[in-house]
Amino acid sequence: MTMSGSSTDSRPFLLLAHGAGGSTAANYGPVMDRLTSRYAVVGVDWPGAGGTPRATGPLDLDALADQLLLAADAAGARRFAVSGYSLGGAVALRLAARHPERVTSLVLTAPFARADTGLRLAARVWRGLAEAGEQDMLGRFLLARALSPAALDAMTPQEVEAAVRETGAGAPAGTPEQVELVERLDVTADLARIGAPALVVSPADDSLVPPRLHRAVAAGIRGARLVEIPGGHLPFAEQPDRWATLLTGARE
Repeated sequence: MTMSGSSTDSRPFLLLAHGAGGSTAANYGPVMDRLTSRYAVVGVDWPGAGGTPRATGPLDLDALADQLLLAADAAGARRFAVSGYSLGGAVALRLAARHPERVTSLVLTAPFARADTGLRLAARVWRGLAEAGEQDMLGRFLLARALSPAALDAMTPQEVEAAVRETGAGAPAGTPEQVELVERLDVTADLARIGAPALVVSPADDSLVPPRLHRAVAAGIRGARLVEIPGGHLPFAEQPDRWATLLTGARE
């Protein structure tokens, strides 16, 4: 668990929900200094990521939302903003739908309410490569899907190969279970239950979770604001400053 504050902290609380195949440090580390300058930050690593033991069976979305809520309770956070990235967006939505009295605002980055056919197909390949231990092919698949064409073309062949090795080797042990949840979750019915102010951040060149899925989330939440930013599925890699500005500008 990541925690930068306590109940006696004067900063408002921000809960972090990371994406599949990531961790709090991997997804939010590049912007953490900016976040902690404004918020008391609480983050949880899903099973098989960070220091959390790997699950022995399929993951449950409600259980992930409960883990995040328990972390907030442990920090003494009665009310909090929630940032959800990719899979974490669905966790944030479920938490806000079940506990509206505690959520002050939502910032959802590259979110989806449920996977479309293209995302399910990509997730099945992602899961299969992770289960087979095919680190090199996993790294190539994820780079091709997660980075924008501009970011990829700006890299030298040597940089691409180094990124392939780092990406494949860095996949957490719990990637298969986390990605399997991507394939089957559905929070469509939760969207209409969200009463907190919501900001949806949509990377324009996201080819893993297409922008049409981001827009569908924004359209389903009453009063949600949609902001498009350049880049692919990894704003912390391609647009860290702009992303941090949006995250720290969440309404209380």
